[in-house]
Amino acid sequence: MIGKSLSHYRIIEKLGQGGMGEVFLAEDSHLNRRVAIKVLPDAFARDPERLARFDREAKLLATLSHPNIAAIHGLEKTEGSPFLVMELVEGETLAQRIARGPLAADEALEVCRQIAEGLECAHEKGIIHRDLKPANIKITPEGKVKILDFGLAKAFQEESASGDLSHSPTITEAMTRVGVILGTAAYMSPEQARGRPVDKRTDIWAFGCILFECLAGRQPFEGETITETLASILKGEPDWQAIPATTPRHIRELLHRCLQKDPRERIHDIADVRIEVTRVVSPAGISEGVPSRAFRRGRLVAALVITSVLAATAASIVTWSLKPEPEQPGARSIIDLPAGTQLTRETDVDSMGPAHTELALSPDGKHLVFSASPDGSPGKARLYLRPLDSFETTAIPGTEGARTPFFSPDGQ
Repeated sequence: MIGKSLSHYRIIEKLGQGGMGEVFLAEDSHLNRRVAIKVLPDAFARDPERLARFDREAKLLATLSHPNIAAIHGLEKTEGSPFLVMELVEGETLAQRIARGPLAADEALEVCRQIAEGLECAHEKGIIHRDLKPANIKITPEGKVKILDFGLAKAFQEESASGDLSHSPTITEAMTRVGVILGTAAYMSPEQARGRPVDKRTDIWAFGCILFECLAGRQPFEGETITETLASILKGEPDWQAIPATTPRHIRELLHRCLQKDPRERIHDIADVRIEVTRVVSPAGISEGVPSRAFRRGRLVAALVITSVLAATAASIVTWSLKPEPEQPGARSIIDLPAGTQLTRETDVDSMGPAHTELALSPDGKHLVFSASPDGSPGKARLYLRPLDSFETTAIPGTEGARTPFFSPDGQ
């Protein structure tokens, strides 16, 4: 094929091969631009009805116009060989990027935000991908994400498709005689693996698999054979511990909602996914969520108590100082409690001493530790750390049920 011409497209080099045909780099002599040519399997040339159906699907896919979707320029045929003319996307696939190791959280979320943007556009037009996976996603040198082969899985499917797994994505008529591709199985939704009808929620499942793999560097559902992989999808659970501990809570919850085996319990619309990811990616976003009105009073109480502690500490420092210190201006700090928590109430009183203290300020006055729980009860409390020169409050690992925080003299 190299050096030959298909119509007015001169083949320059082979770019790859997959279940839907061979892909070549070509030069469009009419428009003086480089394009990607996908030469379709021989089965299409021998089946006029199937080729006509594919032509209808290709025209629908050509209506997709979005920065995060690789465009289809046309479907042509020369010397009995049908081929697709597609936008040439430079760069590496997401699969190649993940092969070098997990993506940093900010990089993974930005990539997946753009994937969600493209999916949202397609879903609004009633088009689902059906074969979303890292190998079908390219990242340009400028960081732009492009989804490839959008909707082609349906276009390749035969009109007589049933519940047979031979009609799963990227599996063509010729391939069913010699085997199946194992890579795609890892991203099938449970309903897809069972051969049931699919809708846009199957793309949301695949999106969850991709986001998991970006963060963990491994697929959520794995197996040495396609049977083991499908069994893992239908019955197993991802290794949630593989997700980095620094991953924002909203993103962890989002992954759980995308990977619900029952599609009725799964997120129904990719727009909701895009909104959640954008909240974290955006500079104005808040990774741990925005407290609701129900917790405003708790925040005000916490602010008053914290202000009192700061004032008392400042007074103590002045009293204990051996040298006179110049008068310092007062300081106020308003601390937002983590979403869904309240300051732990002081309910236990030691008969030999005062009530437990639920706040502690470091000796240098730079850090505050406090105890909080969903309902303010001590039994569900954990400790949180807040640097007073930052807006970030973080939970201290391993402090579930802990109360009465304090700092040692060296500030630890």
